[in-house]
Amino acid sequence: MNSGTVAAVRGSVVDVRFDVRLPAIHTVLHADDGQIVLEVLAQRDAYHVRAIALTPTQGLARGMPVQDTGGPLKAPVGKEILSRMFDVFGHAIDGQPAAQGVQWRSVHRAPPPLASRSTQSEVFETGIKVIDVLLPLERGGKAGLFGGAGVGKTVLLTEMIHNMVGHQEGVSIFCGIGERCREGEELYRDMKAAGVLPNMVMVFGQMNEPPGSRFRVGHVALTMAEYFRDDEHRDVLLLVDNIFRFIQAGSEVSGLMGQMPSRLGYQPTMGTELSGLEERIANTDSGAITSIQAVYVPADDFTDPAAVHTFSHLSASIVLSRKRASEGLYPAIDPLQSSSKMATPSIVGERHYALAQEIRRTLAQYAQLKDIIAMLGLEQLSQEDRNVVGRARRLERFLTQPFFTTEQFTDMQGKLVSLEDALDGCERILRDEFKDVPERALYMIGKIDEAKTKFQQLASADET
Repeated sequence: MNSGTVAAVRGSVVDVRFDVRLPAIHTVLHADDGQIVLEVLAQRDAYHVRAIALTPTQGLARGMPVQDTGGPLKAPVGKEILSRMFDVFGHAIDGQPAAQGVQWRSVHRAPPPLASRSTQSEVFETGIKVIDVLLPLERGGKAGLFGGAGVGKTVLLTEMIHNMVGHQEGVSIFCGIGERCREGEELYRDMKAAGVLPNMVMVFGQMNEPPGSRFRVGHVALTMAEYFRDDEHRDVLLLVDNIFRFIQAGSEVSGLMGQMPSRLGYQPTMGTELSGLEERIANTDSGAITSIQAVYVPADDFTDPAAVHTFSHLSASIVLSRKRASEGLYPAIDPLQSSSKMATPSIVGERHYALAQEIRRTLAQYAQLKDIIAMLGLEQLSQEDRNVVGRARRLERFLTQPFFTTEQFTDMQGKLVSLEDALDGCERILRDEFKDVPERALYMIGKIDEAKTKFQQLASADET
């Protein structure tokens, strides 16, 4: 066993001296009988390495012995990890015994080679109307969920887990990077109640953990996802909440290591670190890892380097709007700011593409007319413009949807809507078939035919 001694401790950064053999980069070191775990990030000279702590460093002092484990950080993989919750070291944190019969693999793995990647573009159906119609997701692609605090990123992610596990024979992996422990506990209970836990794995690096731990938890989740894709040949839905916290943890690590910061205080290696994680999410011949990543946008500023770098890796960008959330239009997705590279005639088909373009055009015209309506009123518009406003408002309400994961808060039964039903509803609204149906009858429904039933219920309620 190669052993060394602690030379200096500065918060989460520890310098260790080795006289015999210098450990390689990414090697895990143990101090204080394995209670304190360190990861080598730099070799300073022939005898010293600089490591970042993955656990709190209380009690660590100069001169204490450090053991070289001889290998990198490893994650557990195998069927036995399903329905369990882990931390960055692969320890179970769900109060149950440790998972038996698992294999351990290094979290530092190369992306799949280009030769083994699939070149076909397939649409990944979510069962959520506004996403499937206007922002189709790519199977094996990366979608970003952008929004400030409190606009519904986590709710949308949990709904997608519910739909993926319940209606597609896939595996879901939820990776919580720097999120609140309350959210992890609530998610575990919700998924257990929904009956989707048997096909799901959760990995958490919580907000109160050191930056080194939060920085590595994404790699642990990806290693698990790669096992299900490559060994089990299953489709994987990888949900990351929140990729900004990964960049933030990298920034903290970089600062602690004494690196010169770049623009707005971010680490100079941000692009490389993010690419190293994102490029492993890919669609291969054996299966696909489809990733949906929540991206916290600092102060709702989309020009922030963290948001800009993340945008460049994505095949779809789902932007959540605080204004729509305040109007009660959930999911609060802004269809004019959001985009998808899959929305082309060659992939989704001519009819779907033409419909999506007409919906966007109608909503864009309504957005332009809002100022006139606010100043002069709806009566001052031409008949044609009034028709556009009516269609746009009905489309906005039809594209709302009750979620399975919010049933306990809304008392509305969750709805899963197929792409064909969603397209049919939008087409009929654009043809003015629902011109005489009040807007509120289209709010929070599934298929379009439910609007007429809801209209009759509202009419009878008004009479009484």
